[in-house]
Formats: sequence, structure tokens, C-alpha cells
Amino acid sequence: MTNPATNQTAARAQGRSSFVTALAWTFIVLAGFATFISVLQALMFYFFFPADTFSQINAKELEEMPATLRFMMRHILGFFVLFWSLSAATFVSAIALLRRKNWARLAFIALMALGIVWNLAGLWLQAEMMPPLPGAPAHDPRAQEFQAHFETMMTVMKFATAVFAIAVSALFAWIIKRLASPSVKAEFDAL
Repeated sequence: MTNPATNQTAARAQGRSSFVTALAWTFIVLAGFATFISVLQALMFYFFFPADTFSQINAKELEEMPATLRFMMRHILGFFVLFWSLSAATFVSAIALLRRKNWARLAFIALMALGIVWNLAGLWLQAEMMPPLPGAPAHDPRAQEFQAHFETMMTVMKFATAVFAIAVSALFAWIIKRLASPSVKAEFDAL
């Protein structure tokens, strides 16, 4: 005689793909860590850089900063809250994804799309916040050599950042495609 509860558990276990399970556990660990670290960063920032520190930056210093950096400096607390909120939302969605909740699959698709936009916007932000370096004095060969090495290093860093952002965006696009596939969707609808 078979137990109906055992049959239902076995049917659920058969309907669970290793892709969704691995994805959920990966993001449970990553988002849990990011949520914890974002709280620590906010506490460190709060205790080591009191709120009046940024209000003491004079207008001349602010005007010399790129517009994007000025905006970030004026809204620094909002960026901490935004990062923590996204990390916590990803953590909660990853737990629900492991439990095969369809809303979590849809939320994960949205979070991956946001991640693509975030990575590509980061490339633009990098270009905005790294202005060209001033020229080295013509009479000092060591300064010119240093500047040449520094410019090479900056070019390599920009290239590596671009490759990383594009690779992560491609990974997120692949995750979206897999989560939207009929086989994975059926897995969530069946449970």
C-alpha cells in the first residue's frame, strides 16, 4: 500500500530541476552575504563619516566634481538603502525560488534584467567619473614615463571592467532565458 503523501513528495522531487536548485542556492549565499555586508558598510559609514562631513564640502569642491559624483555625494544614504534593499529582495526571492514559488521566478527575471541595466550603466558611470589625466611636464622624462604606465594601467582596467560587465550581463540574460523557458515554467506551475 502506497502512502499518498510519499507519492506527492516524490512527484515534487522529480519536478525539481538542478538548474533552479543550483541557481537558488548560489543566490541565497551571494545575496545573504551582500545583505550582511551592506549593513556593515552602512554602519561603518555612519560611525566613521558623520552626516555633517558631506555637508561641509564647500561649493567650489562640489563644482569641481563630475555631475554624477556630485549626485552620489548628495544622496549617499539613498545608495546604501538601495543596495541593501536590492540585496535583501534578491535573498528573499532566492529562498522562494528554491521553494518553487512562481512569483519568485518572475521577481528573479526582473532582478536579472535590472542587473543587466546596472552593469551596463556602470560602464557609462566609469567613463563619466574617470576624467582624462592632465599631461605630464614635457621637461621631466620620469613623469612622462609614469603617466604612460598609468594610462596603460587605466586602459587595461577599463577593458577588464567592460569584459566583466558584458560577461555578467550575458550570464544574467542566459538565466532570464532559462527561467522563462517552458520547461522551467512548467516546473513552477506543476508544484
